[in-house]
Amino acid sequence: MNQMAPCRLILLIFVLSFLVSSLNASEGDADPIYKACLEECEKSGCVGEKCFQHCKFSSDGKPIDGPWYLQEPLYQKWKQWDCRTDCQYHCMITREEQREKLGNKPIKYHGKWPFQRVYGIQEPVAVAFSALSLAVQFHGWLSFFILLNYKLPLRPDKKTYYEYTCLWHIYAILAMNFWFWSAIFHSRDVELTEKLDYSSAVALVGYGLILAILRVFNLRDEASRVMVAAPLVAFVTTHILYLNFYKLDYGLNMKVCMAMGVAQLLIWGIWAGITSHPSRWKVWLFVVWGSLVVFLEIYDFPPYKGFVDAHALWHAVSIPLTYFCWSFVQDDAEFRTSTLLKKIK
Repeated sequence: MNQMAPCRLILLIFVLSFLVSSLNASEGDADPIYKACLEECEKSGCVGEKCFQHCKFSSDGKPIDGPWYLQEPLYQKWKQWDCRTDCQYHCMITREEQREKLGNKPIKYHGKWPFQRVYGIQEPVAVAFSALSLAVQFHGWLSFFILLNYKLPLRPDKKTYYEYTCLWHIYAILAMNFWFWSAIFHSRDVELTEKLDYSSAVALVGYGLILAILRVFNLRDEASRVMVAAPLVAFVTTHILYLNFYKLDYGLNMKVCMAMGVAQLLIWGIWAGITSHPSRWKVWLFVVWGSLVVFLEIYDFPPYKGFVDAHALWHAVSIPLTYFCWSFVQDDAEFRTSTLLKKIK
């Protein structure tokens, strides 16, 4: 196997990410039929035969039956759909049905593909895969915890021999936090859930880069770790603050996440090519599969039957990636522990 082939693939995907990220217009927003439907819905409260109680206003502009959250059953109030968002959704679905009959392909509305809701959930498939990834992530971390504390030998002070234990625990927390907010965001896309999803993703990718550098270069003393981590933590923190309090720039965020993601894949890939680690093949598998994950993140296509798009598939293929990651981490813990014990003896 050509050891540079995966690295070339990663670099190609990195270049494509900068080209694709700028192509993010929404044709549906300018569609005259969609716009006319939206205007009529906000006046009448109806799209075709479907009407919304919370779209009925009095002469002073207040809803006739009170706020929207008092007009729905308690179990549905979490959705926070108001008149405008309901009008946007049903006008979008109606317009797409018309376009489909004419043989036209789906287009984006307000920056998103036309997904079919299920019980008020905007992207049910992405939510399901996010929840499954969260479960796999938790299982991987729990298996790692049990391995270190109950199966491998401990130091006299009851600490583990594995030098990267704490770092992987932090990674697990950030990863589970990301998948939790990913599931919430894809359930209901509002400004708060969007910012939490983006912020947790940036934090995870940034920390993943720090962890890759520390492990690959075998940095074990605190001074070296701080020298590497400090500037990257400062950069990631600044970027998160920029997204939350200045401008939620999708294109910039895509480039930042891709740069950090590709960097760590390259670091792991090069290390796997030169190390004699017994589980290096798992690192190669992680790198190649990770490249596929990155490709699905930048390659966009409309949702099949209104449910499965490229991003939903990205969530799906992330599940085995999580398994590969924790499988290697456990092998690495066993390998490093065995190596240190041999040196002690």
